[in-house]
Amino acid sequence: MRKSITAILSVSVVMVLGCGQNAEENQLNNFIDQHVEKVKPLYREVSLAYWQAATTGNDEDYQRYSDLDLEMRQIYSNSEDFKYLDETKKSGKVNDATLARELDVLYNSYLENQIEPALLKEIVQLGSEVEKKFSTFRGTIEGQKVTDNQIKDILKKETNSTKRKAAWLASKQVGPVVAGDIIELVKLRNEAAQKLGFENYHTLSLTTGEQSKEQLNRIFQELYELTNEPFGQLKNELDSILAEKYGIEPSLLMPWHYHDPFFQETPLVYELDLDQYYLDQDVKELASRFYTGIDLPVESILAASDLYEREGKNPHAFCMDVDREGDIRILCNLKNNEQWMETMLHELGHAVYDKYENPETPFLLHRPAHIFTTEAIAMFFGRLSRDASWMQSMLGLSDDQRSEINRVSTKYAQLKQLIFARWAMVMYNFEKELYADPDQDLNTLWWQMVEKYQLINKPSGRNTPDWAAKIHFAIAPCYYHNYLLGELLASQLHHYMVQNLLDDGSDENINYVDQKQVGQYLRKNIFEAGALYTWNEMIERATKEPLNPQYFVEQFVK
Repeated sequence: MRKSITAILSVSVVMVLGCGQNAEENQLNNFIDQHVEKVKPLYREVSLAYWQAATTGNDEDYQRYSDLDLEMRQIYSNSEDFKYLDETKKSGKVNDATLARELDVLYNSYLENQIEPALLKEIVQLGSEVEKKFSTFRGTIEGQKVTDNQIKDILKKETNSTKRKAAWLASKQVGPVVAGDIIELVKLRNEAAQKLGFENYHTLSLTTGEQSKEQLNRIFQELYELTNEPFGQLKNELDSILAEKYGIEPSLLMPWHYHDPFFQETPLVYELDLDQYYLDQDVKELASRFYTGIDLPVESILAASDLYEREGKNPHAFCMDVDREGDIRILCNLKNNEQWMETMLHELGHAVYDKYENPETPFLLHRPAHIFTTEAIAMFFGRLSRDASWMQSMLGLSDDQRSEINRVSTKYAQLKQLIFARWAMVMYNFEKELYADPDQDLNTLWWQMVEKYQLINKPSGRNTPDWAAKIHFAIAPCYYHNYLLGELLASQLHHYMVQNLLDDGSDENINYVDQKQVGQYLRKNIFEAGALYTWNEMIERATKEPLNPQYFVEQFVK
């Protein structure tokens, strides 16, 4: 997961004034110089404060992060600075391409923070409080606290429906604890957005992220229609397998009969448990060896990272570029299983994007082209944890073992992507409606979305804020759709590299292990570009066409 901090803290480095620049461009350069002098050291302080809070769970660490985050956002809330940027943008006199791009990025960062000081303080403090509750909360089963890993382990392996239900319920216990705060946070964000002339915060967030609701609605509706039939067929097949395993009729399957709390991950049911291949391995070392083999070494990243679970620590995973000058870290809670192998590959995908950006790129643009383009790289690599050819090369498996994995890996890949696509539809559509009307019956709305897109039965009579147990609504608002856009781009990159970089131009037994040209292509065409270009222009430069959903459909749906 990419922390929202990287989307909020948009800063730049000093640019040397070029020959032939007009007065407006010279003035903008001076503004950026002064802006960076204030923001650059504070950016690192905020990042380190968040890291400290996430790794300790201490109240005082979360308060320090909240205070510094507010200080940073107050810089971007300066109305006089925003007025200057707005006038400069409207003047049309910034002709230098890089400087114009910096102006766009800086303008969007100021726009989303044009909030009255008291309201801004309230949003930041409440957001920090909600995140602290998520990070430190532990559900209970029969009075005993359990970690996220323990809950997921029960949902993966337990066949007793009563025990499975207890674990699922434990995963939702955080919902009532944070639901009221999240609704209040949504209302505060909406209030801020409406004062800027937007219908709600969801629309504001898409606008400052250089996206539009119409654009996303079209993509999500197209994928909904394309995936309906294949998802329904695979879901029926999956339900038959699970029902037999639990000794019940398929129609009686409930949310706790799937293998994670939200049915966003793929149940490992097709004759083969991939976890067995990783139990005696070190997923950290495997990931390090793989990235070195494609000419994207990660040793310095891992040395700065926090990788194993403990009390109080954030139970999830994320990557952080602390200073945009090379201090890049990931947080994980590793176990030697397939899920954490995928997570390691995923988070290090974010990390290499940051690490191998061009150091000469102005700091404002020294970040991914868009939040979803870094998700695409993370997902591209995360997919490899279930790939038979990759597993054989990295784990030293025999041809027979590779063939055994390959028999089911194609179905796993398809099921995984379809399950996730449908889950992303729940998140996108629910969040859009959440910001449109936070006072509506959200508990009912949530289960309507789950039943429509995931084909999951609602537990009879349940009226609990299960939606609020998803941390993204609190700490990464209006973000989740970028995961699905990332999957679309990951498939487009895969198609391009298969056709243009790898030897046979075919998907048959493609193996990315030790393919240095893959890392070199990504570094040159995506990482080094940073945010010099808008996301669609960067994609077109790298793959010779704009973002195209057809490659995801070809790879996983048809």
